[in-house]
Amino acid sequence: MNHEFIQYRVTDQIAHVILDRPRYRNAQSRQLLEELDQAFEVAVNDSQVKVIILSASGDHFSAGHDLGTEDEKTDLQRRPMGEGLRGRYQRSRGLYVDFTLRWRDLPKPTIAVVQGYCIFGGWMIASAMDLVFAASDAMFLGTNFQYFSIPWDIHPRKAKEILFESRFIDGTEACDLGLVNHVYARDTVLEEAVAYAKRVALNDAFQLRMIKQAINQAQDSQGFKSHIDAAHNLHMLSSTAEKDPDFALGKPAGKRRPMVQQALKNYEIRRQQQQREQ
Repeated sequence: MNHEFIQYRVTDQIAHVILDRPRYRNAQSRQLLEELDQAFEVAVNDSQVKVIILSASGDHFSAGHDLGTEDEKTDLQRRPMGEGLRGRYQRSRGLYVDFTLRWRDLPKPTIAVVQGYCIFGGWMIASAMDLVFAASDAMFLGTNFQYFSIPWDIHPRKAKEILFESRFIDGTEACDLGLVNHVYARDTVLEEAVAYAKRVALNDAFQLRMIKQAINQAQDSQGFKSHIDAAHNLHMLSSTAEKDPDFALGKPAGKRRPMVQQALKNYEIRRQQQQREQ
């Protein structure tokens, strides 16, 4: 596979799909997401693959959507999206909902290995995997993004508490909340994920597929996919409202989203408070 932003290899019946834009903290450009989708398809169609591990090179799993790197700008010039709300909706739905729903339903067990920043779009693709193994330095930041599975990932009251404040949760808290399965040291988390994947790979592929399908269908019967559809429309509404003149948060310098900037400020305040209490 000749990809620019994805690495792919198969070892011991495990497909390793690796986000590979460390220079941009694995920001999710359109090309990266398309390559990721292609890599998953290859893994699904390879009868030798029993488990898929999604990880990332560099210090961070993903800092979220690409908000304007040179690679992304060049791609948009070559393949422009439609104008106005219709164009924004088509791009948002296709890249961030349709892709992610498809990855959630891949017919093989999937594991995300998360380190460093896992912001917005990073949270989306990690939560679409069946299991999440987090490094102790993982920092998750959510909002009402396009694939809004958060009320299914953690208790609704805790989801409100965290998202209202716009704050990061670390790997340990994410594990306590049920967002991730296990937390390990940064230098061992991938090793632990591989060890688990090897144990899973000992089982029958068809039985694994039926188990996954049964669990996903239990969520779907409770309205999971209908919720994702409706929540995406609310995301489009709230993201459009960020351009209102009375939007409460100022637009930060550079390409950072306002609520990410606010979360970073909150994180720094909490860190300073903790230092004073020590």
